[in-house]
Amino acid sequence: MEYSTLKFERDGQVVTLTLNRPEKRNAISAPMIDDLVAALTSAEEDRSVRVVILTGAGKAFCAGMDLDALKTLASQTPAQNLADSRRMAKMFHLVYSFPKPLITAVNGAAIAGGCGLATLSDFTLAVPEAKFGYTEVRIGFIPALVSVMLRRQVGEKRARDLLLSGRIIDAAEAFRLGLVTEITPPDGLMKRAREVANTLLEASPTSLALTKRLLLRYDEEQLRRELELATQENAQIRATDDFREGLASFLEKRPPKWTGR
Repeated sequence: MEYSTLKFERDGQVVTLTLNRPEKRNAISAPMIDDLVAALTSAEEDRSVRVVILTGAGKAFCAGMDLDALKTLASQTPAQNLADSRRMAKMFHLVYSFPKPLITAVNGAAIAGGCGLATLSDFTLAVPEAKFGYTEVRIGFIPALVSVMLRRQVGEKRARDLLLSGRIIDAAEAFRLGLVTEITPPDGLMKRAREVANTLLEASPTSLALTKRLLLRYDEEQLRRELELATQENAQIRATDDFREGLASFLEKRPPKWTGR
C-alpha cells in the first residue's frame, strides 16, 4: 500500500514507520491520521511482523496538528467536529493499545498531539534535544484525548501539571516523569531502537501478545468510557469563543485576548 505522509519499511520481522512531512515538522493532518491507522492495522494483521518502530523524518518528531487543519476547525459543524474527534481518538487508542510491541524513537520536538504519539507506545526512546509538551490550553483547546492515557502513565498530579500548565519539558524531565524510557545519543537513536526490537524478538510472540492484552484488559471498559467522554469534550471545546480566539491568535502570531466563554 502507498502512503502519502509516512514511510513503511520492513526489515525481517520489524516494521519501521517514519512520519514523513519534514517540511511541516511532521504535523498531524487528516491524511496522516488515515495513513498511520492503515499502516498500524497492516502491521497488526501481518502475523510475520512482530515489532513496530515509529519515528519522524527531519529535525522534529511531530509538531502537533497541521496549521491548514487547524484553520478549518473553527468553521466546521458540530457533526464534523465530532467525526474529526473520533478519528483522532481512534489513532491515539490504536497507538496505546497496539497488540504488538511498539517502540517510538523520538528524534526531535513532540508537541501537543505529537507528544501523545511519542509517549503512548510501550517504549519511548528520545534524543537529549527532544522536547515534549501538551500545549493545547495555550490556544484555547483541550488535551482531552491524550489525558485519558497520560493519567495512567504518570499519575494524576503530574498529569495535571503537564496538561494545565501547557509547559514544554526536555527529554531529561520527560524521563524523570516516566514519559520516556531511555535517552539515546542522536547518532545512535535508530540503532538503539533496533536493539530493543531485537531483544523483543527473542521473547515468545505469544507471551508478548498475551502480556500486552492482560495489561490493557485491566481497565479496558473504563478506558473506552473515558475516551468517549474525552471525544465529546474535544469536539465541544471548538464551539467556544476562547477556542476561536486562541486559534486566531496562534495563526496571527499575537497574544490571545481571552473572554472565558
